[in-house]
Amino acid sequence: MYKKYISVLASMALVSAGAMAQNDSIKSSLSPSQPADIGSDKVFSLGETTGAVSVITGNQLNRRNAKDIGNDILGQGSGLISLQGAGRYVDQNPTFYVRGLQTLNDNNTPLFIVDGIERDITSVSPEDVERVEILKDAAATAIYGYKGINGVVVVTTKRGKANTREITISYDHEFRFFAHTPKFVNGYTYGLAINEARQNDGLGVRYLPQELTALKDQTYPELYPNVNWLDETMGSTSHTNKYAIQFRGGTDKFRYYTSINLLTNSGFIAKPNENSGYSTQDKFSRGNVRMNLDIDLTPTTLVKLNIFGSLTENQQPGDKANLWDMIYTVPSAAFPIKGPDGKWAGSDTWAGTLNPVAQSQGAAYYKNHRRALSADLTIRQDLGMILEGLSANVRVAYDNMANIFENHSKTYVYSVTTPSWPNGAAEPTYTTSIYGVDGEMGSKADPGTYHRYFHFDGGFNYEKKFGDLDLYSQLKWDYEYTDPNGINNTVYRQNVTWWTHLNYKSRYLLDLTLVESGSSRLAPGTKWNFSPTLGLGWVISNENFWSNPDRYLKLRATAGMLNADFLPKDKYGNEVWTYYAQQYVIGGGLYPFDNTWNPWQQTTLGQMATPDPGHEKAYKFNVGVDASPVDGLNVSVDLFKERRKGIWVSSAGKYSSLIGMTAPYENGGIVDSKGIEISADYNKTFGDVTLSVGGNFSYNKNKIVKMMEEPRDYANLVQTGNSVDQLYGLKAIGFFKDDADILNSIPQTFSTVRPGDIKYEDVNDDGVIDANDKVAIGYSTRAPEIFYNFRLGAEWKGLGMYAFFQGTGNYSAVLNTKSMYWPLINNTTISQYAYDNRWTPDHQDALFPRLSSSNNANNYQTSTLWLRNRSFLKLRNIEVYYNLPGKFLKDNLKVVSGAKLYVRAIDLFATSNVPKNDPECYGIDPVNKSVAFGLSVTF
Repeated sequence: MYKKYISVLASMALVSAGAMAQNDSIKSSLSPSQPADIGSDKVFSLGETTGAVSVITGNQLNRRNAKDIGNDILGQGSGLISLQGAGRYVDQNPTFYVRGLQTLNDNNTPLFIVDGIERDITSVSPEDVERVEILKDAAATAIYGYKGINGVVVVTTKRGKANTREITISYDHEFRFFAHTPKFVNGYTYGLAINEARQNDGLGVRYLPQELTALKDQTYPELYPNVNWLDETMGSTSHTNKYAIQFRGGTDKFRYYTSINLLTNSGFIAKPNENSGYSTQDKFSRGNVRMNLDIDLTPTTLVKLNIFGSLTENQQPGDKANLWDMIYTVPSAAFPIKGPDGKWAGSDTWAGTLNPVAQSQGAAYYKNHRRALSADLTIRQDLGMILEGLSANVRVAYDNMANIFENHSKTYVYSVTTPSWPNGAAEPTYTTSIYGVDGEMGSKADPGTYHRYFHFDGGFNYEKKFGDLDLYSQLKWDYEYTDPNGINNTVYRQNVTWWTHLNYKSRYLLDLTLVESGSSRLAPGTKWNFSPTLGLGWVISNENFWSNPDRYLKLRATAGMLNADFLPKDKYGNEVWTYYAQQYVIGGGLYPFDNTWNPWQQTTLGQMATPDPGHEKAYKFNVGVDASPVDGLNVSVDLFKERRKGIWVSSAGKYSSLIGMTAPYENGGIVDSKGIEISADYNKTFGDVTLSVGGNFSYNKNKIVKMMEEPRDYANLVQTGNSVDQLYGLKAIGFFKDDADILNSIPQTFSTVRPGDIKYEDVNDDGVIDANDKVAIGYSTRAPEIFYNFRLGAEWKGLGMYAFFQGTGNYSAVLNTKSMYWPLINNTTISQYAYDNRWTPDHQDALFPRLSSSNNANNYQTSTLWLRNRSFLKLRNIEVYYNLPGKFLKDNLKVVSGAKLYVRAIDLFATSNVPKNDPECYGIDPVNKSVAFGLSVTF
């Protein structure tokens, strides 16, 4: 598979090389002159940096009609793994990793920076973004202190331009559809399935023959219904509107960029307007205002002011009902939408509060308001009057976000109609019971989460040219505090950084970063730590011996040690702040201690304090090559290696139970990572035709070297030496054919097995099959090892096309979605796919085991039977556009300088081995695909 993806990029490069002898090159995201923000007060070009940096440029942005910049860059960049989110529109946020999984405890999320400040990117409109940088190695991320260890994603918004004046107005209308929806069986087939499952379990049938006939013929639909809950609850189309206006321009001394963005989305609820005065639609709206100012107060004083405000409102059906969970739960034969009395319906097995149509129409609505305001002010003072090349920089930022919830939910009355149709009776009878209360709509409004963030930094910069040597050096102190979830949990961090860049004859480059970082999260005595990094570069194409200076070639290498202020986590994923102190547990029996016989509870020793606490560290190494072998073609290759040490792990495996206390957390984990990244970008103009082709490929591999794992009885159970988030399960070798097959097979201990149950391999040869036979299977279900993308673009006289594809490899899925693959458990429904592929005595080569009406402990183990290759290739977006000719606009619309019409399709196509579902999100929440039409006009 690895070679296949390499060959794709190689063939792209060869095609590009064959067309080299044409006109001027178009600026590439890999071009040495491409600006790259690596956190210093000066923006350098890629050709001047030694670090591993990937840039997503403006012409690659705003092509997906995304609600925010995170969804807009989905699949893009080199070294950035981005995986699509599912669910309601407001919740569709990607998951990001830089260079894959590199540590334990789910601490792999990169840092996100917006205009130099750590900020949430889910509110940033793609229309406002100039470029996005991905900082990957030690030299590129060291300046961010504790928070840069997992890589950094830097979002740079647009700024004003001197001596220009532009107004751009755009409108997009998007039609959204479900990429995949489940097909559940009808009422009659459900009756057959549940009867078969109960008989397989040795139980009596649920539906008698005459009841099955009624389900099939629908002669008594209110007693034996057949409801397609998906079609009755959800519509087929959702609509999104995006409005944007941007003002950009300025003079030599005052430059501005201002934008106003409005986004609205109507959800998929089929009938949201059944009530007078309000809608129950699942909808979302957001208004953003951004203002970026650059002011030259004096010839030596620059002021930069950024202000951003966002108001968001999202609404969903009452009581925050999870409608998709209900659709995946309630069978079509469970109950009708409404009973014979016209009330919402339920049953003795499935309460009326599980009626998805009732919840989508009769429970009113729940609303959340999110208000965010952020501002930062930078003053840069030239101190050349004191020392030539010296300047000072001061920045202050403050962000505030709050959520306010409105609960207008209401309860409703529902009826339960219980039919009875004994054998021999001519027709069924029934009884009806009434449940619930027809309540008033709620009026409660409460504040929810509240987040404050303050940042200050100040320092001195020195920039000077000494003959052939260019020097830039920066000394900075930064301080921040954040209240991530309200009050009384403030986190303080500080960094003192000295960053120096040397450039000799534009041939030899050196970047040295020394950082001392402090954090209130760490134990006393360990709060401050030192991070040194070094980067070296050699621009070979600038040497005198290089025969063709137009063919660029640069070698770079970086090494460094970074620190993190991660905390240990308990088994529930909660951070443990008191790891360095002995814990005590109060509880148990009561004992009288004084003359008044007041009872006291016993106090026992709890978790031990961490001996000699430390923190997590990363030792990063990177070597890279940047080249332009032919005109218009830019190539970049990076090889990296990293060792994480001091990872927080439980030391329970280090001690025996004789210590009598819970073992402490210790910095005992070690994870090694390595990989390769290849990028190619070809841009060329052939007369009236502009061609753009590019792609990225990354391969990330990791291994757990040490994790204080407890001694295992069998080698197959050892996790040390395997990958982070490695999947473990049983090896399925088929199904039990009959009772004789069961008697002649190795005993399985999970539950009593019957014909049609999964048969497993006795991996450890101990004569019994149990949890000790689990072994590493497949790859991670969290992040792929292989991630690649490629794009194709062409334009002729204003008419253009742009297509972007993205794929993964070495990525696993476990088909455990309820009802879709694991049906009928706890009275859930069953998909047509699961029904058609179940084991029966006449279908023994089936994909899935026999049906069971209960949670079959034997069959629903994680095993290779449920394992699938999750690798996929998606057409992320394709755009066809037309830029109106400038002469036409000038002659006919004198105030219009540019106009663009476009049609876009987003996530329209995917190939994968995950059946009947999306490979990225194969749970109950679906992903969307869409088609959008838009217009952009510049004045």
